[in-house]
Amino acid sequence: MSERSEDSPSGVDSITEKITEKLHHHDSSSSSSSDSDNEKSSPSAVKSSPSAVKSSIYRLFGRQKPVHKVLGGGTPANIFLWRNKKISAGVLGGATILWVLFELIEYHLLTLICHCLIFTLGILFLWSNASTLINKSPPRIPEVRIPQDIVRDTAINLGYDINQGLAALREIASGRDLRKFLAVIAGLWVLSIVGSWCNFLTLFYIVFVLLHTVPVLYEKYEDQVDSFAEKAMAEFKKQWAVFDAKVLSKIPRGPLKAKKVV
Repeated sequence: MSERSEDSPSGVDSITEKITEKLHHHDSSSSSSSDSDNEKSSPSAVKSSPSAVKSSIYRLFGRQKPVHKVLGGGTPANIFLWRNKKISAGVLGGATILWVLFELIEYHLLTLICHCLIFTLGILFLWSNASTLINKSPPRIPEVRIPQDIVRDTAINLGYDINQGLAALREIASGRDLRKFLAVIAGLWVLSIVGSWCNFLTLFYIVFVLLHTVPVLYEKYEDQVDSFAEKAMAEFKKQWAVFDAKVLSKIPRGPLKAKKVV
């Protein structure tokens, strides 16, 4: 009896020691996990996200969207960026054929349309009569229609772009940004000189070819072009500051007349 009474305190002590060890182990594990969480959540341990890195990179014209989104993100953007090489090559080849016909061969639009219709109708008429002579069913001429959705979407997009251009011209003419005004004037002057060198069709074809070449090349060499543009923009700002200090700041401006209060 006495031995049991002596052994019982030691058994209780061993149980309490095990409980305290478990509690201590749980506290240490929880503290280590909290430390690791704090380390993960600390600003020094967190790496900069790719979006933050991309936002710090200089982009041409202050662009923040990809080139595909800047061009509209639809079928025209896919054609200009050669997402489908067959379609893009077909569109560019068709534009080249039209330019050769109208500019080099000096075809007229009405003459070309009439000749195409004469050729198409003649082929279909002869094919239908030849099939009846050899006891075959005449060919089924497909019904060609332009979908209304395409026409409506094209008109909406064209109207939106025209309104955006008119709004931009109104903003430039308001006189709030002298730098933008001078840039637009210089661009229009260069465009007028280029227009005097060639007619509208050739100019339109040149712009069409540039739309099929410049965006895809820029998308391929985006980082190199943006790096060069950043250096060029810094040099332009430096020269503009000198021009502003020596020329624009010395232009006399009359005092603003105060409005009469009725």
